[in-house]
Amino acid sequence: MFSIIHVKVNAQAKVKDSLLLAPVLGFSYSYQLSGGDLKKRFGNNSNVGAQFLLKFKSNWLIGADYSFLFGSKLKETGMLDSIKTETGFIIDVNGQYAQTRMFERGYTASIKAGKLIPLLSPNKNSGFYATLGIGMLQHKIRIEDIGNNSPHLSKEYRKGYDRMTNGIAITEFIGYMLLSNTRLFNAFAGFEFTQAFTQSRRSYNFDTMERDTQKRKDYLSGFRLGIILPLYKRGPMDYYYD
Repeated sequence: MFSIIHVKVNAQAKVKDSLLLAPVLGFSYSYQLSGGDLKKRFGNNSNVGAQFLLKFKSNWLIGADYSFLFGSKLKETGMLDSIKTETGFIIDVNGQYAQTRMFERGYTASIKAGKLIPLLSPNKNSGFYATLGIGMLQHKIRIEDIGNNSPHLSKEYRKGYDRMTNGIAITEFIGYMLLSNTRLFNAFAGFEFTQAFTQSRRSYNFDTMERDTQKRKDYLSGFRLGIILPLYKRGPMDYYYD
């Protein structure tokens, strides 16, 4: 008699020849250009993020992401002038000049959906793709009092100067995803655009002695590059026994 046992155990054939239900985890970096009202407060920034995507066999995508943004260029200055001396310094509890630094800090978080089209790709699970996301953008001025010796800049008082702002954000991404046949190298890259409709979330600004009620439009754009960790199981390869 002649018998054949068909056993499925390997990923290479499946990625190469079949459409996958593929959960993936990505880690990325983007250098972003600021625009709109955000450009009046900050310069360009860096952004590091993590995202989870589920790619269906139909090549539709759903997922979520979180990214941390940071920068060192402030264009909106002068919020600490009211607690400075005539020579431009803040006096700490020891009667010395306090050393302060200010940075841009913030984050974005969103849920997203999109579609992958397997063009110019080594398999049916790679190719050009686009996603549309909705979530939130938040940014603020991080104020550091080196040594924490200035009572004017205690943790609670900083909130009166930090301009914390957030609101609903819409993010579009268009790029290319590679899920390699060997699983040894998986990556994505593309252009990302964010439009956020924000406003101040502080009840009072100490320096202006009033609440900031301005409705803002904050924009970010940049090229994002990342690596992908495939979370799907190893798939089929054929073994035959006579």
